[in-house]
Amino acid sequence: MTQGRIHSIETFGSVDGPGVRFIIFLKGCNLRCKYCHNADTWNPESTDVRSAAELLDKAERYRSYWGEDGGITVSGGEPLLQMDFLRELFREAKQRGINTCIDTAAEPFTRQEPFFSEFQELMKDTDLLLVDIKHIDNDEHIKLTGKPNENIKDCLRYLSEIGKPVWIRHVLVPGITDNDEYLKKTREFLDTLTNVQRVDVLPYHSLGQFKWEELGIPYQLEGVEAPSAERVENARKILGAN
Repeated sequence: MTQGRIHSIETFGSVDGPGVRFIIFLKGCNLRCKYCHNADTWNPESTDVRSAAELLDKAERYRSYWGEDGGITVSGGEPLLQMDFLRELFREAKQRGINTCIDTAAEPFTRQEPFFSEFQELMKDTDLLLVDIKHIDNDEHIKLTGKPNENIKDCLRYLSEIGKPVWIRHVLVPGITDNDEYLKKTREFLDTLTNVQRVDVLPYHSLGQFKWEELGIPYQLEGVEAPSAERVENARKILGAN
């Protein structure tokens, strides 16, 4: 039995997949996004360690609120860094008839083994993925997150190949991603995919800045304001957002 390293749980999530969701936030992430509002999830170590059965038993207490569309969403951190636990959790969830969703930046994705076979197995029990596109340009992606994006785009191509439904999320940051050229390139990439059910533009905010300060990490976007309503609407139009 594999146990998950848990950061926190939200029992009535309404923005992390369809319907009302039971959200499990896992610890650990390889990205260092300058706007991250969950910097306290980066460290993979956790004092809260739980089994799949334990979490699903707790989730099912709220099942009557889920309606037809709800279920569980695993977020983070980066869920794909705990692949063994995630596979066990979703396998048991499907045995219980629970809708499954992963909120991921896809950064660990590779077609190399053993990851690729494990990912293929995980997809058999996954109903939906919420995938972040941090930045469409590889060089800018490295500046923003510390990592390249070619394998992230390849993950989206693979999910399109197998027809796995995805919702795309894109954070609009003035001076970084709020750029018509980059937005149009993002739209061009999305147009090559056949499985995108929804696109959400998420306006940048600094509400997680206090976590950086508590961790003693200098906040990278000090002084950056939230985008205007006009720029958000511009991005939504370019990206064909819902």
